[in-house]
Amino acid sequence: MANIRLIRRRIRGVQSIAKITRAMEMIATSKMRRAQDAGTAGRPYDQKIRQVIRDLAMIPQTGELHPLLRRREVKKIAVVHISPDRGLCGGLITNLNRKTGSFIISQKVPVTIVNVGRKGIDFMRRYGRETRAEFTGLGDRPTLLDSLPISRIIIDDYTNGLVDEVYVAYTKFVSTMVQTPVIERLLPIEPPAAAQARSGDFDYEPTPEEVLGALLPRFVEMEIYHAILESIASEQSARMVAMRSATDNAGELIQDFTLMYNKARQEAITTELLDISGGAAALSGN
Repeated sequence: MANIRLIRRRIRGVQSIAKITRAMEMIATSKMRRAQDAGTAGRPYDQKIRQVIRDLAMIPQTGELHPLLRRREVKKIAVVHISPDRGLCGGLITNLNRKTGSFIISQKVPVTIVNVGRKGIDFMRRYGRETRAEFTGLGDRPTLLDSLPISRIIIDDYTNGLVDEVYVAYTKFVSTMVQTPVIERLLPIEPPAAAQARSGDFDYEPTPEEVLGALLPRFVEMEIYHAILESIASEQSARMVAMRSATDNAGELIQDFTLMYNKARQEAITTELLDISGGAAALSGN
C-alpha cells in the first residue's frame, strides 16, 4: 500500500507542475505576440535609417569624418551582451552565452562587456570577464528611453577612444520555433556599399554633415533598442515552446504513473483476494 500512496502522491505532484507550466505557456504566448509586433514594427524604421545613412555617406564630405564613422587600430573591443533576466526558456540562454564566450576567447585584444540581463551577468561573473556596465529589469515592454543609458555608454566610450570596436550579441527572432544567437558589429558604423544607386535626390538642411552627425547617434540607439526587442521576442517564443514541451512531458508522466498505479492496485487487490481465499479455505478445512 505504501507504493500505491507514493505513486498517487507523484501523480498529484506532476499534475500541479503541469498546471503551472500550462499557465506559463499561456502567459509567454501573450507576451510573445506583443514582443513580435514591437520587433517587426521597428524593422521598417531600421531599413529607412540605413538607407538615409547610405545616401548621406555617398555625398562628398567637406569637414572631418564623424567620430562614429572613424576606423582605427583595434586595441580594445566592447560587447553589448543582451540576455534574459529569467530562465525557463530552453537552450536559448546557453546558446547565446556560449557564442559570446567563444567570440571573446577568439579575440587577440582585451574585451569589455556591457551586460544587459541577469543571465548574462551571472555568466560573465562566473568566468571573470571584465564588465563595463550592467543593466537589469528592463521588463517585457521596454521603451526607447529605457535603452538610452546603454547606448550612451557605448557612444561615449567609442567617441573618447576607450574602445575601438563595439559588437552587440543577442538572440535574433526568426520564427516561433527558431531563435538564432548572433554577434553583429555596431561601431564603427559602416554605411552600405556606395556602389548602390541612391534612392533619390534630396536636399538636406542645414548641411548633409550636420544631418549625418545628428542621425548616427540615433542609429546606434535604434540598433540597441531593436536588438533588445528581438531578444525579448526570442525569449518569450523559446519560453512558450519550452513550457509547452514541459506540459506535454508532464502529461506523458501522468499517463505512465497512472498505469503504474492501476497495476499496483490490481496487484494489491489480487493479493488481498488470495489472502481471503486462503483464510476461507483454511477455515473450511478445519
